[in-house]
Amino acid sequence: MTETQDPDRMLAGKVVIVTGAGRGIGRGIALLAASHGAKVVVNDIGASGSGEGQDASPGESVVAEIEAAGGEAVASTDSVADYAGAERMVEQALDRFGRLDGVVNNAGILRDTIFHKLEPEDWNAVLAVNLTGPFNVSRAAAPHFRRQNGGAFVHMTSASALVGNFAQAHYSAAKMGVTALSKSIALDMQRFAVRSNCICPFAWTRLVATIPGDTPEERERVERMKQMSPDKIAPLAVCLLSDAASKVTGQIFASRNHEIFLMGQSRPLRGMQRDAGWTPDQIARHALPALEAQFYPLDRSSDVFCWDPV
Repeated sequence: MTETQDPDRMLAGKVVIVTGAGRGIGRGIALLAASHGAKVVVNDIGASGSGEGQDASPGESVVAEIEAAGGEAVASTDSVADYAGAERMVEQALDRFGRLDGVVNNAGILRDTIFHKLEPEDWNAVLAVNLTGPFNVSRAAAPHFRRQNGGAFVHMTSASALVGNFAQAHYSAAKMGVTALSKSIALDMQRFAVRSNCICPFAWTRLVATIPGDTPEERERVERMKQMSPDKIAPLAVCLLSDAASKVTGQIFASRNHEIFLMGQSRPLRGMQRDAGWTPDQIARHALPALEAQFYPLDRSSDVFCWDPV
């Protein structure tokens, strides 16, 4: 942060798009961004948690809250899954506010299904919103960021992708794809001073509320999640959008109640080499037993983040 920057107005003069901003985490980010001086495009189609239906009122309600507090905002009901819709969001920001400085790719849907029962249409729907959506909005904003030599992307990933979870193969695949998309954007657009980072949010939202509670372990996990309100994700997102994070790019953070984590990225753990190469039998008898101590167990996010939120 520069010495002249107001810590209570870290986004003063900036314009940001927040997708899925009508409820939950997106709403919290939109409201906090506005309170820090940003003009906000509040994008939300108002669909159900599984992606059905459309209702303009959630987004319009957030716009009304921002305006009542003295801020500026405009509602967008375009779908992130539609590239033309993503282009309209960017055009809306430019037409209404004259610029665009940041994008928060938060919109998402869940259709939890155990893998052997997962239908192709559900796979396609979840990837369309959770992975193609961030691509669409980021790609639509990228030429503008390049021309102005600056911009910030913040993408929401998930512990279901980074660690694992039951019945979320499509959601996990999409959210892991988001981390790779973010890293690629960071690499490709670094020379244009464009930053791209991910947040893995832990919060009780209407999507998380669909997690099954059929076992004592699941019910205990749900009770822990209820302690974590969506608005606690917003400070990290606002910081990453601001000039105070001008040197932060290509990273994956997690936000859990009052905790912030920097998450690891895949790197080699241990290697083995044979001058003559390997046969399948040699791999089975020598390489796999030697590497086994570094194997990852079939953890779920609740196994890794097993303590109560603090």
